[in-house]
Amino acid sequence: MRKRLLAGLFFAALLLYNGSAARAESAKSAILVEMETGRILYEKNAHEALPMASTTKVMTALVALENSSLTDTVTASRNAFGVPGTSIYLTEGETLSMEEMLYGLMLQSGNDAAVAIAEHVAGSVEEFCRLMTEKAEEIGCENTLFSTPHGLPAQNHHTTAFDLSLITRYALRDPHFRRIVSTQRASIPWAGHTENRILSNKNKLLSTYEGALGIKTGYTRAAGRCLVFAAERNGMTVVGCVLNDPNWFQDAAGIMDAGFEKYEMATLLQKNQTLGILPVENGEKETVSVYAGDALSGPVEKGTMPTMEAQLPAALSAPVRKGQQIGEAVLMDQGREWARVPLYAGENVMETSFRFWLGRLFSAWTAR
Repeated sequence: MRKRLLAGLFFAALLLYNGSAARAESAKSAILVEMETGRILYEKNAHEALPMASTTKVMTALVALENSSLTDTVTASRNAFGVPGTSIYLTEGETLSMEEMLYGLMLQSGNDAAVAIAEHVAGSVEEFCRLMTEKAEEIGCENTLFSTPHGLPAQNHHTTAFDLSLITRYALRDPHFRRIVSTQRASIPWAGHTENRILSNKNKLLSTYEGALGIKTGYTRAAGRCLVFAAERNGMTVVGCVLNDPNWFQDAAGIMDAGFEKYEMATLLQKNQTLGILPVENGEKETVSVYAGDALSGPVEKGTMPTMEAQLPAALSAPVRKGQQIGEAVLMDQGREWARVPLYAGENVMETSFRFWLGRLFSAWTAR
């Protein structure tokens, strides 16, 4: 009886632990979204403005990639040499390529690399931070300000879990960014040393979580432990964030597990798939085919039946151009829209003319 009781208590504790992990209870703020559509799969205080420590560097890398070349030569100034906190130990006047600096930034979380990158791209840290905030606004962030390129405590330096998910989804579309943040170990030059710098990614999920894509860790006493993460399984990529979370890796794994368990990707149309035909008025042809400009897919709850809504006119008026957008297809799940793609005309349809009707009459007469 006692063994059964102990087993029952252990099972209950296990359920409690798993439920806690799936809800990221220790995080002050958290979110999990699907990469392509941005559908929120889980959230907790996702719009609360908080300091974000070195997860700041997701935007640092993004702005650098968009405003420089990987082959640029980046020189460490006195400002970069003296930055406190995590470092790749740059010396004043030392040079590395932009790509090598980005590895130092995203794997080793080098604050000195962040300053060197900022000064190279914008001439000053202040101007680079202006570019960071401007880029955040362009992406759609509504509660994000950057005062540093590295994330050390500063006034007017904050974001939200939701905004970080927007920034990360945008950054992951850059193949160079994706390659760098998913690298576990890298070797870059080290001036004045016989050996190279060996950089190890601080994101443990890369080696412990199936399908992990990496991204960025962060910690300061003010911000707590912060983590931006992503993973891909069975054709679905999720992007998440936990802020001020002492159980950062466990909670990240837990909410991703819950997301993959509850949701799956549904594809209702393939790219270039033909849907059917539309009538054409006053045209040399009576109909035109309609095809999808992209695959219509999105995350849906397992066990539900997503539907497709084709938003098209009842008929088209000639002339119609091949490749002309004539409508949209929408993926619906449980009454809500989660994805849409453009629909195009499959061929040219010229407007009827006197010559067209004359040809028709001649064809009819010769057929007698």
